[in-house]
Amino acid sequence: MAGQIIYRRVYESPTPKDGKRVLVDRLWPRGVSKSAAHLDEWLKDVAPSTDLRHWYHHDPERFAEFRRRYIAELGDPEHEQAVQELRDLAAHDKVTLLTATKDADHSEAAVLAEWLNDDEQH
Repeated sequence: MAGQIIYRRVYESPTPKDGKRVLVDRLWPRGVSKSAAHLDEWLKDVAPSTDLRHWYHHDPERFAEFRRRYIAELGDPEHEQAVQELRDLAAHDKVTLLTATKDADHSEAAVLAEWLNDDEQH
């Protein structure tokens, strides 16, 4: 992979430094129009399963276990195509993973960015 992968909230204004903007939430963010989001892609199939999302419920005390379970899910066939699309995008451009989560540092976008950036090192 050649591009850098970062993450931020979809509610923040887009910047030219974002590169490709990819929403990685399963659900569309409240109060954001499709035009205001300035998305290049919406890869909802890379998001955590509904069961995992409900279990986690954005509880920072569960983040380590959420991270472990989500990384395990990323190896599932259901996530394979979306993960490959992210890898392909990142091979050519900087990618900003977007989430509606209030605490972006404890979100699937943070886990995904770290995992993909680490994957690049190996």
